Amino acid sequence: MTKTVEEILLQDNYSKEDIIRLLKSDVRERNLLYAKSAQVKKEHVGNKVHFRGLIEFSNICEKDCLYCGIRKSNKNSNRYNISDEEILKAAQFAFDNKYGSIVLQAGELTNSSYLKRIENLLKEIKKLSDGKLGITISLGEESIDTYQRWFDAGAHRYLLRIESSNKDLYYKIHPADENHNYENRINCLKNLQKVGYQTGTGVMIGLPFQTYEDMADDLLFMKDLDIDMCGMGPYIEHEDTPLYNYKDALMPLEERFNLTLKMIAILRIIMKDINIAAATALQAIDPIGREKAIKVGANIIMPNITPGMYRNDYALYQNKPCTDEEAEDCAGCMDARINLTGDTIAYDEWGDSKHYKRRRGDII
Repeated sequence: MTKTVEEILLQDNYSKEDIIRLLKSDVRERNLLYAKSAQVKKEHVGNKVHFRGLIEFSNICEKDCLYCGIRKSNKNSNRYNISDEEILKAAQFAFDNKYGSIVLQAGELTNSSYLKRIENLLKEIKKLSDGKLGITISLGEESIDTYQRWFDAGAHRYLLRIESSNKDLYYKIHPADENHNYENRINCLKNLQKVGYQTGTGVMIGLPFQTYEDMADDLLFMKDLDIDMCGMGPYIEHEDTPLYNYKDALMPLEERFNLTLKMIAILRIIMKDINIAAATALQAIDPIGREKAIKVGANIIMPNITPGMYRNDYALYQNKPCTDEEAEDCAGCMDARINLTGDTIAYDEWGDSKHYKRRRGDII
């Protein structure tokens, strides 16, 4: 006999079937889910939101992912690479405005000069903030030795999104070649944990070919991997990508949005003390999309502090919000937005994952 949403929400553990039932919940049922996830968030991570100042410093990428607007084969992409001075200036802005942490994000590259550049930047960011600015990096697949060097230089969190834990679906949204290897991405996640990073991953929701079963498996994958943080959001198509050919088969944007909120809520319940980001892509669908994510379980938000002249070119998907703003505009805007949620901004705090500390034995 199929369980009701009320019965499922009384449980401590969810089966795959339970998760699918929650993902298919109607408006009344999803409100029960959101109330439960908000309660779990309050009890386990508190009603604090931590900022990560996002610096998208380059859209040059060696990968050719079929969904991504900065894929290597997109000749319409206006490529850029921010100077070290501009990156450090953005980091200084985050430090001066008490953001607590930054995120360095870029297209995926692997060469010795690039690896050394990142290492030097991490050291310089630590120096300018007297070690007080937390650093998350999201720079793709690298060797464990590179991960170790970057960790030793000052990075302590790493986000590497799997995008889909279903291997078959993974190869429907990535080229099937040596540069896009499912097992290698999994191994990189495990290597990040071995090095000692707070390790995060995430998926896209509403992809072509994706099923409710796939999404349930994605959540169970993250639980099994024992991640410390998650960044996931709705799939939004980009016209300069091969996956755009399937645009007419996609579920409506509103449905992708609602499914993303459900995924965040369920993940909060099953992984109570991890950090969950409110993805910027939510705001591309709903003007207060990130705020809605915070209310149902997210506790991390990433104000964009990339210099405004570059923002429009870091176009992973279409209709990206806030591309016409500068970092100063985001700062004032985010204060007002978080106040709408009823949460408080935790200024001058790293906001490290409580799950990471528990997993490492720092919290009993």
